[in-house]
Amino acid sequence: MLTPFRTPLRTVDAGELTVGYIDGGDPAAEPVVLLHGFPYDIHSYVDVVPLLTDAGYRVLVPYLRGHGATAFREARTIRSGQQAALGADLLAFIDALHLEQPILAGYDWGARAACVVAALWPERVAGLVSVNGYLIQDISAAGIPLPPGLEAGFWYFWYFATERGRAGLSQDPSGIADVIWRRNSPAWTFDDAALARAAAAFDNPDYVDVVIHSYRHRLGLEPGAPQHVDLERRLAALPPIAVPTITLDGTADGNFPATDGSQHDRFFTGPRRHRQIPEAGHHLPAEAPHAFAEAVLDVAEPPGDGAGTP
Repeated sequence: MLTPFRTPLRTVDAGELTVGYIDGGDPAAEPVVLLHGFPYDIHSYVDVVPLLTDAGYRVLVPYLRGHGATAFREARTIRSGQQAALGADLLAFIDALHLEQPILAGYDWGARAACVVAALWPERVAGLVSVNGYLIQDISAAGIPLPPGLEAGFWYFWYFATERGRAGLSQDPSGIADVIWRRNSPAWTFDDAALARAAAAFDNPDYVDVVIHSYRHRLGLEPGAPQHVDLERRLAALPPIAVPTITLDGTADGNFPATDGSQHDRFFTGPRRHRQIPEAGHHLPAEAPHAFAEAVLDVAEPPGDGAGTP
């Protein structure tokens, strides 16, 4: 099966999952793992991948759990969407493909997974690019309200906390994505084809369960999966990130107003640069692919140093 990336979709068994992913560039080059968010898919990076492969990097883009070609290996596994599960999935993917210190880059759910791995296993990571800064969740603070204008943008958190919301997501995942996309990225113009391409990834038997659990868990409304208790306990301490990092904010992000990044300073103990990307929204790699790719290149070691060679 060919994708718009012009590379075959591959699969690999990794931890709880069989992960569907694309793999472009020189297999011996320094690896970069690009991670998508919700409600999006790997095509967030369709314009980023060639910029990085042309620059000499190996680029891998996996579907997150519950999305696209990624499937659970066992029927009995809890369809958790919690942050610990996303981080464990990413570490298992790195292990399964024997990636030596990849650069991790993502937004939304994908940035959260990347932050988890960078914080807890820094020796496994060469660098980090994270949209909206430090995204490890402080679940103990889930009951503290945000300003009303920001709460309004998170309407789906509360919708998914209800059985009506579960039914709505099951009935029309594409329609919900359309509303979220427009709110998240008010300056971005996308067409029906782009939405339909991403929505194909929602046609996964585990999509609804993973999404609903993710939002209920982060609000403290559902427990995490037993196998992730210890990992979630480590994340509750909000561990700092020591790897070289570039954080990004889009100035047209409908949910996360751009800042100078200083509110996250205490979470980064290694070198970090923060950039505001003009006119970009929450779906930053799709809206500003050159700026996103530039951040990856700037956080990376020069290609050809052998860091990515198994």
